[in-house]
Amino acid sequence: MTPTQIRAIFDRIAPVYDQLNDWLSLGQHRIWKQMAVKWSSASYGDTCLDLCCGSGDLALRLARQVGITGSVYGVDFSSQQLAIAQKRSQQQYPHYSINWVEADVLDLPFTDNYFDAATMGYGLRNVIDIPLSLKELHRVLKPGAKAAILDFHRPSNLQLRSFQQWYLAQIVVPVADHLGLTEEYAYISPSLDRFPTGQEQQELARQAGFSTAIHYPIANGMMGVLMITKAVN
Repeated sequence: MTPTQIRAIFDRIAPVYDQLNDWLSLGQHRIWKQMAVKWSSASYGDTCLDLCCGSGDLALRLARQVGITGSVYGVDFSSQQLAIAQKRSQQQYPHYSINWVEADVLDLPFTDNYFDAATMGYGLRNVIDIPLSLKELHRVLKPGAKAAILDFHRPSNLQLRSFQQWYLAQIVVPVADHLGLTEEYAYISPSLDRFPTGQEQQELARQAGFSTAIHYPIANGMMGVLMITKAVN
């Protein structure tokens, strides 16, 4: 699937993106996102980055973490998702510094060593060049900064894998079909098959230059968080 096709998918699903995330995660994605924010070590006054920000969930959580003296940049290539994110931020956090940037995570419009912390939620699996996206993330983080990358995974346990496949086919796809988005959500299962395992992600992160990379499986391996740290020079 080309970047243009992926962008078109996320533009089309933007109005129901949060609703479908609730279905896809059994309503647990908010808990996992808060975990990712915590593990990023974002602190009051920091300048933080949220990649593939979608409708803004993680970026808004980062904003609460860094407070009114900090700043958050939410990056996505879907203009429709960013429009929803901007509306949410204006309604919920009008006094916080939250910047919505339409850009490609493979070519970030930021200088080197700029961010104190970063998050990415459900985006790495859809990036067409994962090694390059990790290198770009490494470039824009300050020395010693951490990033937490949350995403769905195929569990190694065969029974859990079967359950996940059944849930996608019998619950998520019918819901998407009801909303007229069958084709848009049919890509999920193939994307899970292609997605590197936690161990493979750790190796890719180290190859991208990160000094430490630890992958934590959650939700019985159906979800995971990749914790990565840029070395202190």
